[in-house]
Amino acid sequence: MNRKKGGTTVSQQLNLDGQELPDSDSRFKTAPEAVYIHIPFCTNKCFYCDFNSYVLKDQPVMDYLRALDQEMELTVRETPPGEIKSIFVGGGTPTVLKPDEMEFFLASVRRHFPKWAPDIEFSMEANPGTTDKEKLGVMKAGGVNRVSFGVQAFQNELLSGIGRIHNTDDVYRSLENARAVGLNNLSIDLMFGLPNQTVEMLDYSVSKALELELSHYSIYSLKVEENTLFHTLYHKNQLPLPEEEDELKMYLLLMERMEKAGYRQYEISNFAKSGFESRHNITYWRNEDYYGLGAGAHGYVNRYRHVNIKGVNPYNEATKQGRPLLDRFEVSREEAMEDFVMVGLRVLEGISDERFRRQFGVSLDEVFGDQFNKMLNAGLLEKTASIPGYRLSKKGILFGNEVFAEFIGALGGK
Repeated sequence: MNRKKGGTTVSQQLNLDGQELPDSDSRFKTAPEAVYIHIPFCTNKCFYCDFNSYVLKDQPVMDYLRALDQEMELTVRETPPGEIKSIFVGGGTPTVLKPDEMEFFLASVRRHFPKWAPDIEFSMEANPGTTDKEKLGVMKAGGVNRVSFGVQAFQNELLSGIGRIHNTDDVYRSLENARAVGLNNLSIDLMFGLPNQTVEMLDYSVSKALELELSHYSIYSLKVEENTLFHTLYHKNQLPLPEEEDELKMYLLLMERMEKAGYRQYEISNFAKSGFESRHNITYWRNEDYYGLGAGAHGYVNRYRHVNIKGVNPYNEATKQGRPLLDRFEVSREEAMEDFVMVGLRVLEGISDERFRRQFGVSLDEVFGDQFNKMLNAGLLEKTASIPGYRLSKKGILFGNEVFAEFIGALGGK
């Protein structure tokens, strides 16, 4: 989504004292209400992972957390926050932090973002096997109220085949520990389209997942990304992936199973009980502002996107001079419109003409009428009934990428 256009260098953005130069247009000034924070450490690197993450051994963890504290301070000084409605801590694996490190980190978050909504959603990603009761207790005391576990599958042979170090026993133990300290808003990630995975194996994983009666499930298809072991194996024809027909069967199966179990599919890959949808992710899908903090983190504030320096030590050093920005670029009005539609259509309630008008002062049809008519005629989109707008049809859910591609560069604003 972060398509680069007209990027500026760090020296162009910052004065010598590390303060960012004022934007040329103040019309879009907002006080962000969502925060993403990146903890880049992992116990090991999974075979499919291209995230900005580093194996924990010998890493300067406390130096990183102090640098992160400094970045928070500089960021909120430059753009003061509003009432924070969601915080999401991702990685890497945030739960590899030791209890004292976790306590330091969460105290930093509370200090720099002190005004929380009464119903704030404070999520943290976790790997099964990295969450004992002591650490989970520290998380809860620090404000975390939602935990998302990266489970991926309920077959140990599949887990080892994708480079995961946990097993199914770790999953049950971690969930039990979370509930024991009072963390009940829990989610797990599953994956389909894995090497050697069959439709029956996915069906089994979904069954075991539903037995847990959690409030939320994210179920993603494997994507073979560059700079991963799987990418290397794929190009050597050594990655035994399911056939496309079987992968489609997997997706249809999981949608059917989730619906029957009473979970609403509110986004292409996400299912929840009513009221437990991920509010932080909805911020992204509505193309709303959020802070992005930590090594390699992306943020979107006042129609500017930024990405931070990625390496741990370079990030740590950069925060001593100012905000650790690798790149920062303005998002044009045309690109912001395209992003609004492409990202918003991932949510199955669809995109609202009213919200589009509020952001851009024109209607959806005035800007994208031709594209919407083409997708309506193809049966991939349908008009929403209660609130004027558009959403993916049942067919469109299966071919979402074709729909999204229709809007990339549609306005020639790149």
